[in-house]
Amino acid sequence: MTAIKQSTLLISLINLNTRLEKSLSGPLSLHGISLTEYMVLRQLAQAPEQKLRRIDLAQQVGLSASGVTRLLNPMEKTGLIDKEQVERDARVSLVTLTSAGKKILADAGTSFDQSAQALLAPLKPAEQNTLQALVSALL
Repeated sequence: MTAIKQSTLLISLINLNTRLEKSLSGPLSLHGISLTEYMVLRQLAQAPEQKLRRIDLAQQVGLSASGVTRLLNPMEKTGLIDKEQVERDARVSLVTLTSAGKKILADAGTSFDQSAQALLAPLKPAEQNTLQALVSALL
């Protein structure tokens, strides 16, 4: 058996990522959020005290510092998140999850889980476990 060309594999992964993003974005838009906003809310929900430094949040969702700032401003205006200054360092701000953000995350999480089940349905549970291990090895 010959090995697949690595560039072909990466193109397949990129195409899969595009398909996953499109398939997940539709159901999330019904909750008024994008996939990236969902990922921000999810990261905040999992953080200690549901707070993260802006730069840490950017890193966790794969955005630049300026990109996360552009994303967070409208989220703050709609009440999904709050920003607070750190008293000991005025250059640092924390992003916190609001109660409205928690509610949207819970509602959107149900839609996300249903979409995830549908997208992964072609794979048996053992294959899903193998895929998780392979993805984890690349991250």
